[in-house]
Amino acid sequence: MRTSTRRSTVAALLRTTALALLAVGAVVGPGAGPALAADGDVAWTVRTASNGYGADRSSYSYAVNPGGRADDALVVANRGTTPLNLAVYAADGFTTGAGQLDLLPKDKKSTAVGVWLQTTSPNITVAPGRTVTVPFVVTVPANATPGDYVGGIVTSLTQTDQAQNINVDRRLGIRVKLRISGELQPGLAVEDLHVDYTGSANPLAEGDATVSYRIHNTGNAVLSARQAVSITGPFGWLRADAGDVAAPPQLLPGESWTVTVPVHGVAPSTRLTATATLTPLLTDASGSSTDLAPIEATGSAWAMPWALLLLILVVAAVMAVGLVGSRRNRARRRQREDARVEQAVEQALRDKQR
Repeated sequence: MRTSTRRSTVAALLRTTALALLAVGAVVGPGAGPALAADGDVAWTVRTASNGYGADRSSYSYAVNPGGRADDALVVANRGTTPLNLAVYAADGFTTGAGQLDLLPKDKKSTAVGVWLQTTSPNITVAPGRTVTVPFVVTVPANATPGDYVGGIVTSLTQTDQAQNINVDRRLGIRVKLRISGELQPGLAVEDLHVDYTGSANPLAEGDATVSYRIHNTGNAVLSARQAVSITGPFGWLRADAGDVAAPPQLLPGESWTVTVPVHGVAPSTRLTATATLTPLLTDASGSSTDLAPIEATGSAWAMPWALLLLILVVAAVMAVGLVGSRRNRARRRQREDARVEQAVEQALRDKQR
């Protein structure tokens, strides 16, 4: 096989496809069809098994004690016309820059779900039109730290494209979420808050500001949040709100997410204070969200009304020039009057001497 730019591009496309397929498997609602991967004569689906954990589940979710285990199964159906030889494995999850859940590739080391979840066989063969159930067990170490862990169970088909001389790896998987019992300590932090102001050429017009910050999941639970951003001038005057701010994706413990929020209609009031208020949202095993105590962070920036200051300086300069000119004119008039009076006195003295 040759290594080339084309191969890197195809690999990137395949990772993108895998992400999309994983997302389908993870978010389909109860009662919806299983996630499907299809390409020509090759097509297969994956779904959760119906058992004591429920039927028509969109993903796997377990509450397990340290040292405990969960037994479950994945159902793989061959919808194509040729036999399928699939690898089956688990991997840890992470949030991509697009805000979607993805799984580590097989050659990357997992440390949690990707290690604790083991299938009965790393490879399966599924005949056309047939279904195979793949049992698996999640075994949690006795010293596992309490909190949330997210990963997935993946089916993978690797084929060789002779025309392009590359290996094509197609993945289809379902999300696995573990909540290990113990003290749950959810927490978000707002870090590195900055505000930038862009004024207008119109000295009396408002400008725009951009507030940016990083949300850091500092706790041991998966969290999202509601966000609100505002900007005020000195003493809290001249408030401008950003309006609706999109919620960040659900962040896994330790993950961060960068937010950039535009704020319009900001008065150039010399000193601006930006405030970001986040209300963390904790989701329980049933899918219900609970609001946690809001957190707040502030940052400041100068917003000098340069156009207005320049106009004031120009007006002041004109007034100063006018004032100086007026004083000079008065001085000249006074000098002329003094000279005239002096000439009149001299003339009167001369007339008297005659």
